Amino acid sequence: MFDSRNPVYRNPTGAVQEKTNIHFKILVPRTLKCSAARLIVNEDFTKQAYTLNLFWCGMCGHDYEWWECDFVPDQAGLYFYRFAIDTWRGTLGVTRRFGGQGGIDEPNTPEGICWQLTVYKAQTQAPDWLMGGIMYQIFPDRFYCSGLQKKHVPKDRYLHSRWGEQPVWKPDLQGKITNSDYFGGDLEGVIQKLDYLQSLGVTCIYLNPIFEAHSNHRYDTADYTKIDPLLGTNAGFTRLCQQAKSRGICVILDGVFNHTGSDSIYFNREGRYQTLGAYQSKESPYYEWYQFMQWPDRYACWWNFDTLPDVNETNGMYNTYINGKSGIVQRWLKAGASGWRLDVADELPDIFLDNVTKAAKQEDSSALILGEVWEDASNKIAYGQRRKYLLGGQLDSVMNYPFREAIIGYLTGRSPADMMEQILLVLEHYPPHVIALLMNHIGTHDTERILTILGGKPLNGKDREWQSKQKLSNEQREKGIALLKLASLMQYTLPGIPCIYYGDEAGMEGYRDPFNRECYPWGHEDMALIHWYRCLGRMRHSCGVLKQGGFEPFYAEDGCLGYLRMDEKQRLLVAVNRENASKSLYLPKEWERSKVLLGGSMRNGTLTLNPYGFVLLLADA
Repeated sequence: MFDSRNPVYRNPTGAVQEKTNIHFKILVPRTLKCSAARLIVNEDFTKQAYTLNLFWCGMCGHDYEWWECDFVPDQAGLYFYRFAIDTWRGTLGVTRRFGGQGGIDEPNTPEGICWQLTVYKAQTQAPDWLMGGIMYQIFPDRFYCSGLQKKHVPKDRYLHSRWGEQPVWKPDLQGKITNSDYFGGDLEGVIQKLDYLQSLGVTCIYLNPIFEAHSNHRYDTADYTKIDPLLGTNAGFTRLCQQAKSRGICVILDGVFNHTGSDSIYFNREGRYQTLGAYQSKESPYYEWYQFMQWPDRYACWWNFDTLPDVNETNGMYNTYINGKSGIVQRWLKAGASGWRLDVADELPDIFLDNVTKAAKQEDSSALILGEVWEDASNKIAYGQRRKYLLGGQLDSVMNYPFREAIIGYLTGRSPADMMEQILLVLEHYPPHVIALLMNHIGTHDTERILTILGGKPLNGKDREWQSKQKLSNEQREKGIALLKLASLMQYTLPGIPCIYYGDEAGMEGYRDPFNRECYPWGHEDMALIHWYRCLGRMRHSCGVLKQGGFEPFYAEDGCLGYLRMDEKQRLLVAVNRENASKSLYLPKEWERSKVLLGGSMRNGTLTLNPYGFVLLLADA
C-alpha cells in the first residue's frame, strides 16, 4: 500500500530540506471500497498536527486504486506520519511495517508505528574535505613512542619499562582503577608514522584526548590550554598538523566538555595547581562551573566517578571559556586542528552544541563537528528531551554505532535481512550530508577489539581477570581474520567514512578497557592484514561512487549480504558471504560486462562467493 523508500510512493524519499514539496501516494485495494483517505502528520518539537486529504488519482490494474497528496514541511523538525482510510469496514489506519512498507491496522488493535520524516534546515552545509576519505583513530599513549625526552612530566606517573607489555588492570590498594600507567606514546611518534598512515590511504586522524590530564585516557581534563607534557608541547601539536596536512591528512581533536578532572586547574581537589579551584574555595573563578550539592565534597559527577566532576555547560563563564572568541574551540583550530569529535554529545545541552558549532564555523567554515551518539541520532531522546543534532546548526555528523551493530550482528549470525533493515533505517532518517560524513567504525577505545569479537568467545560480562588471560587460538584467529576482512570491506563501502581503530589493521586483540587499548605491535604486525587494508584504501580512493553515491539493497538472505552503490557514472556491487561454504548469486544481464575489483568470480551471470568470501564488481552507470 505504501513504501517510504520508493519514490513511486514518496517523492523525494529520505530526509528533506524544509519547504520541500513531498508527494505521497498510497495503493488501496478496491475491495475495501475506500471513500476517503487522509495523511496525518505530527511534528515532534512544536507538537503541530496536520491532516491532509488524499485525492483519488486513478486505477492500478483492476484491483487497486491510487490516492495522493502533497505535503510541504515549512520548518526543520522531526515529523511522524501515517494514513487513515474510510472503508466499508470503517476507518482503518495504514502504518509502517518491516522495510518501510505500509500495512492496515485492524480495528480495535493498538495503533501501529508511524513513519519518520526528518526535515533539516535549508542551506545546511557540511565540510567536504572528509567526504570519500578514510579516518584513523589514535589512542595517543599507545600508538608510538618517539623516544624524545619530555619536560615537566609529573613525577607521580608510572611509565612502563617495555613497550607492549600488558597495561595495568588490577585495582590499587584502595580498590580503585586509576589508569595511571603510561607507555609514552607521543605526538612526535604520530609524526614519525605519518608515512605509514598515508600508505593506508588515511585522510583524517582522530586523536583521543591530548590535553593535560592525569590519567592515560586523558578524559579527565586538567588544562584545556596545554598539550599533556608526556605527549609533547603546543608547538609540537601545530607541527603535527602541518606535517599531516602536507600529506593530505587532517587532524581532529576529542572535545571533552561535559566534565573536567577533579585533579585540574579548575577543580583542584588534589591541590596540584597554584590556582584557586572550585573544590578549594567558593571564591574560585571556576566555582560556578560546577554543581555542588554540599560544598566541597558532594558534587555532580559523570556516572558517579568522583574524579570527573560535571560542569554546567549553560554557565556563561564556562561557555565563554570554551566557545567564546579565542576560546578553547577556536584556539585549537587556529593551532592546526580541522575539527572536533564531541565526547558524550547526548549529555551536552542543545544550546551548548549550538555554540560549539557556531564558534568552530566562525573560526573555520570547513571545521568538522562530529558527535558521539550511540543510537539513531535523528530521533534520539536524552534525559527526556528529543535532540536536534542533525537538523542543522549542530552536528555535521556522528559516530555510526548502528552500522557497527549491523555489521557485527550480520557476521555473528543474525538475520541478514534484519541487519540490512538497520542500515536502511539510518539512510532513511539521516540528511544526505550527514550520511556522507558518518564515522563508520567497527571498534573504538570504548568497545572490544573487532578481531576478538569476531573470532573469540563472547564477553558476556566476564571480569577483568578472565579478560586478561584471553588470547585467540590459531583456529579462532584464522576465522576472526576472515570475518574481519568482510567487516572492513563493508565498512569501506557503506555510505560514510571508514574509521580504523589503531592496530585493528595489524591484527590486535583485546576485550574491554584496558585490553582494547594496548600498544600498537610495531615489528610484530600481521603484514598480510595490513596489505589488505592498503588494498581497501586504494580501492576506496579509486571509486568515486563511494564518495556520495546512492545505496540500494541487492540481497539479504542465506548468510549473504549484497548492496549497490551508484551515481551518474558508476555502479559498484558489493556482496559478502559469512558462511563457511560457497554461495552463488545470480546477477541481472547489465552486470555481464562489469569488472571484478576484489574477490570472487563471475561466469555466465552467476557470481560465486567462496567460504567467508566477497566480491566487488564495478560497472558503468
